[in-house]
Amino acid sequence: MRFTFRDSLIKLAEKDKDVYLLIGDLGYSVVEPFAEKFPSRFINCGVAEQNMIGLAAGLALEGKKPYVFSIIPFTTLRCLEQIRNDLCYQNLNVKIIGVGSGFSYGNLGATHFAIEDIGVLRVLPNMTVLCPADPIELKELMEKSYDKQGPVYIRLGRGKERTLYNEEPNLEIGIPSVMKQGKDGLIIGTGTVVDCCQKAVEKLKDMGFDFKLISLHTVKPINKEALLEEVRGYSLIFTAEEHNIIGGMGSSLAEILLESGWKGRLKRIGVLDEYTYDIGSMEYLRDKYSLGPDKLAEFILKEIKNGK
Repeated sequence: MRFTFRDSLIKLAEKDKDVYLLIGDLGYSVVEPFAEKFPSRFINCGVAEQNMIGLAAGLALEGKKPYVFSIIPFTTLRCLEQIRNDLCYQNLNVKIIGVGSGFSYGNLGATHFAIEDIGVLRVLPNMTVLCPADPIELKELMEKSYDKQGPVYIRLGRGKERTLYNEEPNLEIGIPSVMKQGKDGLIIGTGTVVDCCQKAVEKLKDMGFDFKLISLHTVKPINKEALLEEVRGYSLIFTAEEHNIIGGMGSSLAEILLESGWKGRLKRIGVLDEYTYDIGSMEYLRDKYSLGPDKLAEFILKEIKNGK
């Protein structure tokens, strides 16, 4: 996904001289083609992420269109005050690209886990939060978010994400993407964990259960009417996200369903409200929280049996 981001940004910069790329002294082996092609529009701000957000705000005030690129905890949590006051309060046209969603940097430990960012950023007025599931979704959301005025946060995996679509969908910000129809229940995933959801749906089909699958690539804003139309007729819904169970996509969905009067059973699958002291691969940590394909299918199957 990092290379898809870079290639998409180069295309935008070719047609718009106001597109800039700011990095926090990382992204090497990824960002060089942009830097070589547009040296005057590439700024390495060093390991000073708060300053990077402030610089992006200044560029936006001068009519530029800066894209900020760094590892998620360092470009969101470390910079929260600057994002809140400099970008969101003034509704500035800055795009924040965060790399390493969830447990992508699992071997580096808790300082590099990205499991609070959605909850923190979605409460900020004017902020748009996008979590593409694969390179195809990212490519489309890069194009759509370019035209959207105001701050946007795009949450990426670390790399080597599998392509999940057989053909390019026509995505719209805020509109859920239906990846598969089904009659026995509904699974809604966001971000790169949608890959696990898709594999879990296939495993459940082998067990005789036909689930509908949605990629909720936009966590904020969500088009409520479009979402409610997709959940209509379903009384069993699972949400899956590589994020703290509190404040993320599942919480956002629960708010909408409760206020709409929806009656059914909703089970949120995500990282428990605890610090994760384990260190290991992304796959290992996903399994710990029932987010890997096998564990996810097992969790859903158990809930189906418990509900009968």
